[in-house]
Amino acid sequence: MVTLQSYLIVTSILFCLGLYNVITRKNAVGILMGVELILNAASLNMVAFSHFNGNDVAGNIFSLFIIVLAAAEAAVALAIVVSIYRQFHTIDAEEATTLKG
Repeated sequence: MVTLQSYLIVTSILFCLGLYNVITRKNAVGILMGVELILNAASLNMVAFSHFNGNDVAGNIFSLFIIVLAAAEAAVALAIVVSIYRQFHTIDAEEATTLKG
């Protein structure tokens, strides 16, 4: 039997890996992958709490909202990465020091 604590441990590990990825990566695509891990951890947390709270629908709706938010975030962020690559010929986040368009 899988308990709520098991889900919380898995989501905390996912969140910590995502946060570590965001903090340590210089590559913009790597940073985006870290953000996706953080959002997936939050989504899994919502579904787990929904399941262990008497099959409450609110957690599933929040999870669906997080999935939509992650898809929109990925589309916008990839457009920004492509724009940065065209401007600076690299996707290193530290190289993009100016916001001049």
